[in-house]
Amino acid sequence: MFWNFLDFLEGIFDFLELLSSGSGSKSGSERKNLNYDERVQSKVSVRSQYYTEKISAGFILVAIFIFIVVFKDPLPAKDYRQTLIVASLIGIISSFVVFFVLYILKRFYFKSFLKLLLFSCSVIAFFVSLVLYIYFKSGIFI
Repeated sequence: MFWNFLDFLEGIFDFLELLSSGSGSKSGSERKNLNYDERVQSKVSVRSQYYTEKISAGFILVAIFIFIVVFKDPLPAKDYRQTLIVASLIGIISSFVVFFVLYILKRFYFKSFLKLLLFSCSVIAFFVSLVLYIYFKSGIFI
């Protein structure tokens, strides 16, 4: 039984080695037999090259729209600074919860520091604007 398990693992490793595109030991005829096509692979990587920037831009655009909706009317005169500070802290804490969940799911990795900074700032701006929108437009707290 144990030997069957090792044979099964060997089969899996052979299959993974077959799928790996980074091995340089394969000849050109072996690559043609595997239907290896450079153009298709490079086309896929070009599509997903700016994925982080697109997601960040979406968060920023939605945040800008929500900020415009919230701040088009004047804020209530009673303790508006304290309200803005508390809403900003709630938005930052909720965005940190999202970052932690992404980290646990192993989705919070970036190729450069600027992508990390852009994504983090856009998510924080989105959550702060969302909390402000809920606070001012719901009418429950005012």
